[in-house]
Amino acid sequence: MARKLNRLTAVEVRANDKKGMYHDGGGLYLQVSSSGTKSWIFRFTLDGRAREMGLGPVHAIPLADARKRAAECRRMRLDGIDPIEARSEHRSWKKLEAARGKTFDACAAAYLDAHNDGWRNAKHREQWRNTLSSYASPVLGSLPVQAVDLALVMKALEPIWKAKPETASRLRGRIEAVLDWAKVRGYRVGENPARWRGHLDKLLPARAKIQKVVHHPALPYSEIADFIVSLRTQEGIAACALEFLILTAARTGEIIGARWDEVDLNEKVWVVSGERMKTGREHRVPLSGPALAVFKKMKEIGESDFVFPGGKRGKPLSNMAMLALLKRIGRNDLTAHGFRSTFRDWAAERTNFPREVVEMALAHTIENKVEAAYRRGDLFQKRRQLMEAWARFCLTTSVQADVVPISSNT
Repeated sequence: MARKLNRLTAVEVRANDKKGMYHDGGGLYLQVSSSGTKSWIFRFTLDGRAREMGLGPVHAIPLADARKRAAECRRMRLDGIDPIEARSEHRSWKKLEAARGKTFDACAAAYLDAHNDGWRNAKHREQWRNTLSSYASPVLGSLPVQAVDLALVMKALEPIWKAKPETASRLRGRIEAVLDWAKVRGYRVGENPARWRGHLDKLLPARAKIQKVVHHPALPYSEIADFIVSLRTQEGIAACALEFLILTAARTGEIIGARWDEVDLNEKVWVVSGERMKTGREHRVPLSGPALAVFKKMKEIGESDFVFPGGKRGKPLSNMAMLALLKRIGRNDLTAHGFRSTFRDWAAERTNFPREVVEMALAHTIENKVEAAYRRGDLFQKRRQLMEAWARFCLTTSVQADVVPISSNT
């Protein structure tokens, strides 16, 4: 009767260089490749599916050791254990043990470095670093990342969850991202204790329930013309920037970061790259006559690559310059961002332009994913009419103007 185990001899293993699979018994095979390379394979069946597990090369694993490894695999199968999964888990734990000294701070730094090119701007990168260093590091920073658990995450979040809900929400998301990165890199195992849905949402109130919505103070649109008349009595780049912000309904960051290579004065368009937009998508801004006049006025200065240069050479206008101007002229009740609301109210109450045209002018993201998928254009020509109508309203002293219709040729 043929032997079921130990069919091969050490001499045969050394001498055999013909391509093929040679059974030693009990699922252990000698595999010889076409190039003569030899290795050990353990074959078994799991849930009716044939599987193969490499046990190592012959030059490193002699026949006797290969048989011991195969015997261990057979014992695991008898206990209902998948030897491939068991080995994978063992390797993960070995790697984890080797990396046990990897701290949360080290993982956070590595995460930020890995995503450095993906941030929209330097300010966003700095916000990530500051949030983690200010609120996560004092609690988690020096600990092994594997040791970060629910209790520690709560310890970092609870002190600011109600006092600073927006910051706390961002902190939670950033801790979650760092822990996910650490898990993928093999520095920790198990569930992410900073996960919100189905986890922390059971322990902490939602941000919307504890944070009051604070709207930016906005000027009633009926007062915009008088405000611009007053604004034009002010000298300086900040006054020009604020007027341009009002006429284009753009955000402060988009205005102060405007560069001349984004502007086409002949086509009367300003193209803001996706990197500078909150939505991450390129935004074309049609320039009305008055907005174009502000650009031409700034062009005469010609001292910088920035349309609205700051006090330091090569730097743009400070993001606080327009707010400082408003305070200087006694309008502490207003913010630069609030003029977007002024524009939005005017468009809704005094014009017949469709809502989607106004939202596109404000560079708002389309929340409906289906609508966003089918929206290909940017309604540029209709937006050009809208912004021309807005500019006329801003420069009209009478506030009893009729409702602005859409031109029939669009």
